[in-house]
Amino acid sequence: MDSLQAILIAILQGATELFPVSSLGHAVVLPALLHSNINQRSHEFLPFLVMLHTGTATALLAYFWRDWWMLGTGVVGLGGTHQVKESRRVLLLIVIATIPAVILGFLLEKFFRNLFGSPMIAAGMLVLNGLMLLIGERLRARGHRDLSSLRPMDALVIGCWQCGALIPGISRSGATIVGGLLRGINHEGAAHFSFLIATPIIIGATVLEVPKLLHETVPKGVLTTSAIAAVVAGVTAWLSTWFLMRYFRHNDLTALNPFAYYCIVFGLGSLGCLYFI
Repeated sequence: MDSLQAILIAILQGATELFPVSSLGHAVVLPALLHSNINQRSHEFLPFLVMLHTGTATALLAYFWRDWWMLGTGVVGLGGTHQVKESRRVLLLIVIATIPAVILGFLLEKFFRNLFGSPMIAAGMLVLNGLMLLIGERLRARGHRDLSSLRPMDALVIGCWQCGALIPGISRSGATIVGGLLRGINHEGAAHFSFLIATPIIIGATVLEVPKLLHETVPKGVLTTSAIAAVVAGVTAWLSTWFLMRYFRHNDLTALNPFAYYCIVFGLGSLGCLYFI
């Protein structure tokens, strides 16, 4: 993998990880469409993947640093009574929303990993992801609740929706935002919570890969390329988050529709190309 390929993959990761279009789906489909010679199971790709996730997680921590600072100081008892109570409430909601995907991912890890080798399934799931976004917009509860009104049951429902993202082609952010909309949360609040719970998920996935990385012989120059890619992915993820938070703030009617149409068109096009070419 040369430097140009690494940078392009980093840009793709930084954008699709947060946009509701499935980074896993693109990571499975695009190499097949482009007949790429990149081996995602090679010794070279593992440190690259770890660094990409590190860059994305760092970008989310940087963008929402005020939230995490308030959570951290509040949980340990610093700040006023209201801050402490609110911080512990939000942390509990994040934990509740994270549990379903952790349990399901642990129990069915082998099954989900086998799906990574099927571009046709991933392309089909991208179409399904687009339909999920469209249907979610139409079935959304007609409420305008913000993040502060989130309850434990809301967090659990959103966490269950997040489980769908274990399948390549189903967007984690898209599924969790749809879950929030169905609970009456507005687009901005649903996206905000989606990005908050993304941070521990991405960090957790990275940490799980580190023990494997310690047992691998990393080829010379890979760490340098990976570090550059991590910076690119981080900058792209920060800009993506900045754009999306503003986009959802000012578009609270059919905000998911453009992403839905993209997924349907790209998924159907990919299915056609993979079948006939």
